[in-house]
Amino acid sequence: MHSNCKFVHFLFLYLLMVNRIIEGHIQKLWKHFPVVSVNGPRQSGKTTLIRNLFKALPYQTMEDPEILQLSENDPRRFLESFPKGAIFDEVQRSPHLFSYIQGIVDADPKKRFVLSGSQNFLMSERISQTLAGRVGIATLLPFSYQEIKSAKIKVKNLEDLLFRGGYPRLYDRKIPADIYFPNYVSTYLERDVKQIKNIGDLSVFTRFIKLCAGRAGQLLNLTSLSNDAGISVNTVKSWLSILEASYIVFMLQPHHTNFNKRLTKTPKIYFYDTGLLCYLSEIKKASQLNSHYNRGGVFENFVIAELIKKYYNQGKRPNLNFWQNNHGKEIDLIVNRGNRLTPVEIKSSVTMNPKQLDNIDYWHKLSKENSENGYVIYAGDQDIRLSRGTMLSWKTFSEKLKI
Repeated sequence: MHSNCKFVHFLFLYLLMVNRIIEGHIQKLWKHFPVVSVNGPRQSGKTTLIRNLFKALPYQTMEDPEILQLSENDPRRFLESFPKGAIFDEVQRSPHLFSYIQGIVDADPKKRFVLSGSQNFLMSERISQTLAGRVGIATLLPFSYQEIKSAKIKVKNLEDLLFRGGYPRLYDRKIPADIYFPNYVSTYLERDVKQIKNIGDLSVFTRFIKLCAGRAGQLLNLTSLSNDAGISVNTVKSWLSILEASYIVFMLQPHHTNFNKRLTKTPKIYFYDTGLLCYLSEIKKASQLNSHYNRGGVFENFVIAELIKKYYNQGKRPNLNFWQNNHGKEIDLIVNRGNRLTPVEIKSSVTMNPKQLDNIDYWHKLSKENSENGYVIYAGDQDIRLSRGTMLSWKTFSEKLKI
């Protein structure tokens, strides 16, 4: 996406007036670091956010071939043309700038820079090598439901929200999901994947992503993925790292507490956005989710992704796990708050059922004093407090569940 396209998108989203929760965290970073880096998936709203927050700084995108060439041919002169600093978008495309920026901010603390990028691996590698201690890092994910509500954007129902997901363009330009996501995947493959790793046959990689979507919310089985995709296990590991680095998927690790029971040590795979997950799962319309075989998996993915957004929006590192032993007992989510562990079950049913608290009861018996009352997050509308735990609606859980 070139600079003029990004500017048009900025205007659309500015008119929509979506206040991003992470703004407060970024402003705090700005007070303490000469460089602020805002990372996140492609089209999550990074450009709009940083241009709105830092209006006084000139904006340059490294996806503009002319700008990229200028920065490569004479980086020192290029940077000198911004006497007070600048915003550099998709800066991972111009990695040589990092060391020059380090020298500039060390020599003149008044010069400030804002960097953004959509590949976590490339950004993190450069930052750790050259800007460590000089940069504050924020991660911006697509809209959370809380942000959508605050902007008074109409959502028909839960299924509509799951189907559309949170990418801003589906809301600011009202692009239908079935039009948006094919183009998103195509752009992702052509730009991000090729930049991170030279993959010969992108159709095989596309099939691999779809196979991952079919396993969302499940234990990661590398051998099964390898067999189904027709690639080696080492290639599976490599391609998963690409999906993680570009904020397509994340892994939820199992909790280590075993209470003298054998535990799984395998992570689960989830997608950052349920709209993309639905598209890759070939769900064609929102109403299909009412009876889809993986409705529970998509809803579980939604809940966990919303909590991941909550952590990042507050400038915190996500501290979530799941728990599962070899007897089939499982807790979908363990929220770790240091000295307190909160068990959370996730159920896609609209109706409350007391049996949904059974695994939480089992957890309480094992964990004893280091666990606090648990929660069931479900697809109903009411929050209900019971003696055994609390039922939280999908509409309120992100605000009420402490992290």
